Amino acid sequence: MTKHPPLIYSLTLLAAGALATGPTWADTGKLLLTGGVSSVEGAAGGGITPWAVIGSNATADEVGASVSVSRLNTRDYGLTSYSAAFGFGERLELSLGEQDFNASPAVALNGLGFNVANGQHIKMTIVGAKVRVAGDAVLDSDSLMPQIAIGLQHKSTNAGTLRPVLDFLNAKTSGTDLYASATKLLLAQGLLLNATLRYTNANQGGLLGFGSAAPGRNSRSLQPEFSVAYLLSKNVAIGAEYRFMPNNLEALGRAAGLGNALRQDHWKDLFIAWAPNKNVSITAAYVDLGRVVPGVTGNRRQSGLFLSTQWAF
Repeated sequence: MTKHPPLIYSLTLLAAGALATGPTWADTGKLLLTGGVSSVEGAAGGGITPWAVIGSNATADEVGASVSVSRLNTRDYGLTSYSAAFGFGERLELSLGEQDFNASPAVALNGLGFNVANGQHIKMTIVGAKVRVAGDAVLDSDSLMPQIAIGLQHKSTNAGTLRPVLDFLNAKTSGTDLYASATKLLLAQGLLLNATLRYTNANQGGLLGFGSAAPGRNSRSLQPEFSVAYLLSKNVAIGAEYRFMPNNLEALGRAAGLGNALRQDHWKDLFIAWAPNKNVSITAAYVDLGRVVPGVTGNRRQSGLFLSTQWAF
C-alpha cells in the first residue's frame, strides 16, 4: 500500500488549526451513520456516490473533520483511496481525495506501439466542495422535504507512461464534475434514500481522463446516481448504490476498428456499514465496475471487495 499522500497530511494539519482557532469543535452530536461515510472521491455519502449530507460529526455552529482510507480489489485492477474532509456548521463541506489505481493490464497496449511501463499506476487528486441549500435530513425526517446540496469535484490525473494513450484519445488530464444531491431520511422506518445528478465528462471517474476525440463524446452529460440504505440497528446499515457513467470513448474505439475495447459500464455496489462508536465507521462492499477498458482485460467484468475505514470528529 502506498504512503499517505502529503495533501492528506496538510488537510489534517488544517483540521488541528481549526480546532484551536475556529468555531466550536464537533461534540459528536449527530446520530450514528446519518453523516454517511467517505466516498472514494472524498465527499460524504456512500462508497461510490455523494449524498446531500455534510460529513464529519459537526452539527450547527460546529466544525468537524474526517479522514478515511479504502481499498478496492477487482479481478484485474486495484484502487487505494485516501480522503479528508471538513464540515462547517452542517452547511459547507470541503474535501480532498487521493486515488492510486493499479493499471498494470495496460501493458497490453504496447502491442499497439505505446510504451506503458510494467506496473504503471494512475494517480488522481480530487478537490471537492459541497453546500447544503435546503432541508435537514434529521430535523425534516417527518416531512417530505429532503436535504438538498450542490457540489463540485475538480480532478487532476497523473497517468505516468499512459499519458500518450490519453493524448491519442484526446482525453484531458483534468476536469470538474458538478452535481446536485437530494437525501431523504425516514427515521421511523430506518430508511435513507438518495438521488444525485452529476454533470461530467470523466472517463472511469477521471482515471482515464476527461472527454474523447470524435466520434467519441467530449462534452459533459448528465448522469444519475442512486443510493438506498436501511438501518438494521442504530449502528449497522446495509444498502445498495447504482452510478450511471458516461460512455465517452466507445464510439472512438469502434471507429478505429477496436469494437467495444473502450466501453465503459455503470458502477454498482452492495454494502454494509458498522459504526462501533461515534468516531469510527467501517464499510465493506461488493463492487461491480463492469468492464474497465475491456480491450486489455479480455472483456472480463471488474468486480470485487471494497473495504473502507473512516475516523470522524
